[in-house]
Amino acid sequence: MNAPHEDGSPKGLRGWWTSPPRTGMRLIIAPWEYRRLRAFATARIFGATLLASLGFVTLGFGGSDTKTYGWAFAFFAGAAAHFAFACWELSIARSQTAGS
Repeated sequence: MNAPHEDGSPKGLRGWWTSPPRTGMRLIIAPWEYRRLRAFATARIFGATLLASLGFVTLGFGGSDTKTYGWAFAFFAGAAAHFAFACWELSIARSQTAGS
């Protein structure tokens, strides 16, 4: 009844965080996201498209003041960051499928 359980599950936060074996910069990706890289990358690309379209709408209908350009820059910067991270995730997913 008091025997230790050896179920192979990771112990503690560090063990849980490194549960899918990965190295280097891949450790900054959350474990639940790492297990579904293609789905999260697709969602990021969709989000980047949405942010870029918001940037274009802001430029088209916002006027020509500094506030408009600031918001448009924020939307475009967010879109670029999402797109870059999605491309990185897709490259990791491709390298995993090529190795198996």
